[in-house]
Amino acid sequence: MFISAKMVYLVLINAITLTTELNDKKTITGWAYFDWANSAYYLVISTAIFPIYFSNVAYERIDIFGGSISSSALYSFSVTLSYILIALLSPLLSGIADYSGRRMYFLKLFTLTGAIGCIGLFLFKSPETMWIGTAAFILGTIGAAGGLVFYDSYLPLIATEDQYDRVSAKGYAYGYLGSVLLLIFCLVMIQKPEWFFISDPKLPSRISFVLVGLWWLGFAQITFRRLPPDDRIRNIENLFKKGWHELILVWHKIKEDTHIKRFLASYFFYIAGVHTVIYLASIFASQELGFQDTELIITILLLQLIAIPGALLFAKISTIKGNKFSLLIQIIIWILICAGAYATTEKWQFFTIAGFVGLVLGGIQSLSRATYAKLLEGRKDDPTSFFSFYDIISKLAIISGTFMFGLVNSITGNMRMSVLVLILFFIGGLVMLITVDKSRINTVTSNE
Repeated sequence: MFISAKMVYLVLINAITLTTELNDKKTITGWAYFDWANSAYYLVISTAIFPIYFSNVAYERIDIFGGSISSSALYSFSVTLSYILIALLSPLLSGIADYSGRRMYFLKLFTLTGAIGCIGLFLFKSPETMWIGTAAFILGTIGAAGGLVFYDSYLPLIATEDQYDRVSAKGYAYGYLGSVLLLIFCLVMIQKPEWFFISDPKLPSRISFVLVGLWWLGFAQITFRRLPPDDRIRNIENLFKKGWHELILVWHKIKEDTHIKRFLASYFFYIAGVHTVIYLASIFASQELGFQDTELIITILLLQLIAIPGALLFAKISTIKGNKFSLLIQIIIWILICAGAYATTEKWQFFTIAGFVGLVLGGIQSLSRATYAKLLEGRKDDPTSFFSFYDIISKLAIISGTFMFGLVNSITGNMRMSVLVLILFFIGGLVMLITVDKSRINTVTSNE
């Protein structure tokens, strides 16, 4: 009887699931350490230090393709380009990972790519090297975004369904805590360079970018050692063709499930707003409200510290009222946040809004991941390919959100109008989520 490589892989993945003890504390902690590792990129590079550094060092106006755009628009479009590239690669690589048993291989590959991008930002030291900095930023973003689909796909392989909310929230909590610790050290170096015998005012920020790369690569080793290793199927011909075929098979399974499609549609809209706020809040505060670097950093630290209990709080709410209720409440809060940001004229108002952003920032992301995992319960044969669709929706959402923000900003010259447009994304997510069957995504968590 002919036995295909796919059949062999299904046997192997079932064997991994059986031999990997579900809800094992050491394995789950090792998984959470990847959030600890790569969240430093999202905080230090994409949110806190690099946007400020980019705004201060890059030309105020950039001539490109026969026209001229602002540095803030270029930053927004560079995020868009990063996610376009990864959106093209990620689904195919996910199919290959599931078909050939190379999930950990790709997780390591994207981690190395992102770390190299962060370290490459050290070379961005003047307006003349702005394009080197932009390229390194895009590379770092590709590494950070590209690895998440492989990381997320381990969730249904290491925990039972009743633990998804708690485990997912633990990952985000680890991410916020670890990234804050590194950010504080970088801020001390930036604010007190003389303590480190540094005289160049730009050098502390550039060193911070290198530290992010080393932090990311270093702590990820804990994850690599504790998660189930790859069981590769070797000597597979036409790997890309078969990876694409694997993706098509999973797509047909998703098309048959109305509530998975509705949830992914909802997720597309609201996560577009969430990530656009994350990437562009610092630039908004700087250019619209005149925030100084120190004030921006304090705001970001406030946001991150509140995000830790926020993620755990909404995970707890989901155990009482269900995932759907918890997500709907958070989306409503995001709508109010955008409306408040549009009307904000004083710095204290922005500090207040930042506190609410922190409250729902971790919760909506961790619960979204757990909710999708619940919708996939019983479909663990192709975890990476299933999560690749979740991931691709996230990437397309970021592309749409950041592009729309940059486009409206370029047309109107008013960033507040861009913020107002984000409300439409959250309303779209709210409407679609209402149509998802709550019985599919609400699970009572055990006390274990």
